[in-house]
Amino acid sequence: MMGSLSERGSEIAQKGSILYEGLQMCLQDPYDKDHNIQGYLNLGTSENKICFDLLHERLMRPDMHILEPYLLNYNDPRGIYRFRQEVASFLTDYCHGSEPLNPDNVIIMNGCNAIFSALSAVICNPGDGFLLPAPYYTGIDTYTSLYSGVKPVHVPLYSKVAEGESYPFELTIPKLEDAMENGKKQGIRITALIVINPQNPLGFIYSDKLLKEFLEFGQRHSLHLVFDEIYMSSVLDAVPFTSILSFHNVPDPEMIHFIWGLSKDFAMNGMRVGVLYSKNQHVIKSMSQLACLHQCPGPTQYMLSQFLKDRDWLDKVFFPVNKRRLKKSQKILISGLKKLGIPVLRSSVGLYMWADFRKFLKSQTFEAEMDLWLQLIANKVYIAPGKSFECYEPGWFRVTSSLPSDSLQTCIQRLQNILKVTPGHNYGIPYKG
Repeated sequence: MMGSLSERGSEIAQKGSILYEGLQMCLQDPYDKDHNIQGYLNLGTSENKICFDLLHERLMRPDMHILEPYLLNYNDPRGIYRFRQEVASFLTDYCHGSEPLNPDNVIIMNGCNAIFSALSAVICNPGDGFLLPAPYYTGIDTYTSLYSGVKPVHVPLYSKVAEGESYPFELTIPKLEDAMENGKKQGIRITALIVINPQNPLGFIYSDKLLKEFLEFGQRHSLHLVFDEIYMSSVLDAVPFTSILSFHNVPDPEMIHFIWGLSKDFAMNGMRVGVLYSKNQHVIKSMSQLACLHQCPGPTQYMLSQFLKDRDWLDKVFFPVNKRRLKKSQKILISGLKKLGIPVLRSSVGLYMWADFRKFLKSQTFEAEMDLWLQLIANKVYIAPGKSFECYEPGWFRVTSSLPSDSLQTCIQRLQNILKVTPGHNYGIPYKG
């Protein structure tokens, strides 16, 4: 036992991640083109840092700064009803909902990690498992286990395109079936499948056909299906994105749970707002109890109600300008990595891309991947290594592109110096994704 902690407390205290460690280093000594050009360049945290001017102008308008007594009082732990109404209306419209979303089925918490943590506690027993295609955002592991002790059961994906597949790291139903069998052999009762769509860190969008197959797979195995769509409005390419909320006549609708938030699509990581939508009233009732521990401040909910309600500004200003800037930043980073001989998967998401650094490893091992990561860190470049996403192949890194051009160009220059690359022009053709 660690000090005076319980066994549970000791277990929690020992949890950590490379993503968290990298962020902490960057926060202590951040790069700034005017005041700290030698600071850490943070291309490892998925944040949109190119739209502050838009948000500042909108959030500073007078309609955002109204303080009523009810905003300082205790409120419904599920979220202030007006805010839940605006969220339900927004998601109905922008997810092309098959029917209007019911505000009574919306739960608001202080971030999607809180949603994952609480949801795992109400749909899983300690020791249960949930399927997760790997690589994936591993914060899910950390936060689901805090309450429930649930275990991730990986669905390994690989860069090599196997027979019958179309692109690297492709997820198929047979792979899900194999993972189910592997879980059973380990004595793990699998109760849920988590689908991140658009996928993080790969940047893929799942097709309508595959989404339907997920629904059938879940019904076949009596699984809860958790769809995380936090990047849904950050899609750039012509590839159409389909929300699970748009599907009609889904099997077992009470087994489907939708998660979304404002961190990524609206560049508001610091606002700490996560959303759950579920038609399962047992889940809603249980989540309402846990929501008392994860509430958002009343003034924040009021401000964001006003924000989501302003569809004219969202459609005519924020979304088009944001996507234009994301495309420009992505183009700068892809071009820079290409000159260094670093291929990337074609990402449909504007915040990050999955980059192949394997040729720069001293050996094709995760030890060599960590050696390269430490070398980058020593030279004040933070990108997220594949191991932090439970990738099964060493040498892949997630690189954030949603940064100002000076940060991206400085990063490319530092990478060139670290990797000792002579820039060329025939390297790094993006993989199909």
